[in-house]
Order: sequence, then structure tokens, then C-alpha cells
Amino acid sequence: MKSKDLQKVVLSKYENGESPTAIFRHLHAAVSLRTIERWCKMIRDTGSINLANSTGRPRVARTKGMIQKVKNRLKRKKPITSRKLANEINISERSVRRILKNDLGLKPYKKRIEPLLTDTHKAKRIMFANWIRHNFRKEQTMKIIFSDEKMFDLNGMYNAQNDRIWAINRSEADAKGGVKQKQKFAQKIMVWLGVCSKGLTPLVIFDEGTLDHERYIKEVLPVAKKYGDEVFGSDWTYQQDGAKPHVHHLSQQWCNDHLPNFIDKDHWPPNSPDLNPLDYCIWDEFVKQINWNKVKSKKTLIDELKRGVKKIRSEVILESCMNWTVRLNHLSKNNGDYLY
Repeated sequence: MKSKDLQKVVLSKYENGESPTAIFRHLHAAVSLRTIERWCKMIRDTGSINLANSTGRPRVARTKGMIQKVKNRLKRKKPITSRKLANEINISERSVRRILKNDLGLKPYKKRIEPLLTDTHKAKRIMFANWIRHNFRKEQTMKIIFSDEKMFDLNGMYNAQNDRIWAINRSEADAKGGVKQKQKFAQKIMVWLGVCSKGLTPLVIFDEGTLDHERYIKEVLPVAKKYGDEVFGSDWTYQQDGAKPHVHHLSQQWCNDHLPNFIDKDHWPPNSPDLNPLDYCIWDEFVKQINWNKVKSKKTLIDELKRGVKKIRSEVILESCMNWTVRLNHLSKNNGDYLY
């Protein structure tokens, strides 16, 4: 309730014979009792509540005109930082931040990075969601083994924005682990992993060379088949994205000849990591389970990868797979746009 509205309530109730204390209780301490008593004295003396001057120091920078200037500047397409905005309208950056936060009710958001989706991509994503809906029952989607590859290097992974060290000064922060050293040309290791509602496949590590369709057929697909047959018998589906080793005609032929069912290259939509539980959930969980302080060499990285994958929580695995059909429903409703 605004101040003028409160004054009207106090005036009405006081004229009806209510005491300042009763009015204070009715307003649930929205205004202090002392203020209500002062307003009641004004009513007795003048017949109304007349405040000659607004309480507090008058605004110098956050005036209505300055707030409107900031609002108009934000309407332009070209983005601007609060520091540059302060210099542009000649007030302090602190005042700009107060206008943005307190007067305009705005919050700062980082730019999000997502795959470039054309109208064609979006149409294919919607077609895929509809195809799954018409060809898979809910219990069948829980028998899909999703797969993906990911690159890890010796520098590890950390959140530069949120990983903070609380300390009195920079020296103390550095002593507490506030320094992240990075190798310029760190060694890298690619891994393959599959996930389904029942758990994770064995981790396949490629510590040497690159992954082509021949290695994919020889080292990955038999692992997926063995795991799927052991867990689901002869009733399960294999998923893979549009990477070159996956869509190679020999890889597609192997899947067709040896697997009970698989999502072929003509159905899985392009640029859609947001539709794979590994990308939207499991990889992040995997990274958190690795002790990056122990990673000093390729061998220690491999050791930590093997240890970390075993610590991925089963409830996270199950939830990520159960949410898959929910994401497909959202996809159909948001015109195929990227999901977060």
C-alpha cells in the first residue's frame, strides 16, 4: 500500500473515532505508531494530513528524469554495461545500479551459449518429438540407451564465476587455493558413455588417436550391445547423435544388423544436445565427481575418470531419463527452440 493510501486510511479511521493504537493494529505495523500519532495530531489541528516535505534526503541522481533516461537507453538494441551507462548520463555507477535494480526492478543475466538452430532444425526437432510420441510408449522410452562422447583435459573444469574463495586479502585467497593454473597445450582424453534408466554403461576411454567409424564399430558399439542385452534382453533402443563416426553408413549398418532397435541418422535431429540426458545432466554430474586436484598427468586423469563415473548418483541417472519425455513435450510447445 502506498503512503498516500495509508494516510487516507488513517484519516478515515481517526474521523470514525478510532484511536492511534487501534489504527496501528489494523494496519499490521505498516506504519509506525509514532507516525500515526503525528498524523492524528495533524488531523486534529488542520483537519487533514499535510506533509510539508518528503521524509529523507531528496534524490539528486535517481530523479524521475534520470530514471527515464536509463529506461530509454535500455530500449536501444545495442547493449551497454552499467559503467558505460554511468559515464554516458554522467552519474555514478552505484546510482545506475540502484536505478536498474530498485527503480526498474531489473536483474543482470549472463548471455547463454546454445547451438544455432535454423527454422529447418526446429522443424526437425518437432518432427522427432512427434515421432517418439507416436512410436514409443513411456515404458519403451525408459529402455533407450543414450550415448555421447566428451573430451576431458588435464586443466579440469571449474566455474570461473561461482568458484570463489573467501579471504581477507588476495594473498590469503591464493594460499587457500585461489589460483587455477592452466597448461597451454594440455593433454586431452576422449571418453564414450551410455546412460539409461537402469544405470550407466562401462566407460570407454580413448587415450590415443582419434575416434573414427572403424574404432566406433570395434570399440564402442559392442560395449553398448553387451550392456543393453544384459539389462533389457532383446527389447531396447540405442541412441546416438549426428557425429561423423555415428552416421557413417557402416556404423548405421552395424546397428541395423546387431541391435534390437536404434534411432537412425534420419530421425535424430541436428544440433540437439538438449535432448540427450548425458548433455543436459550426466556430464555435469560426472565432472563434479572428479577430484581435479589429483589430476596431474594423463594417467591420473584416466584414474579419476574411472573413479568418478562410479560415483555418479543413481537418482540423478533415473531422473534424467524420466525427464526425457517431459522435455520432448516442452519442445513441441516452444516451437522447437533450445531447452535449458
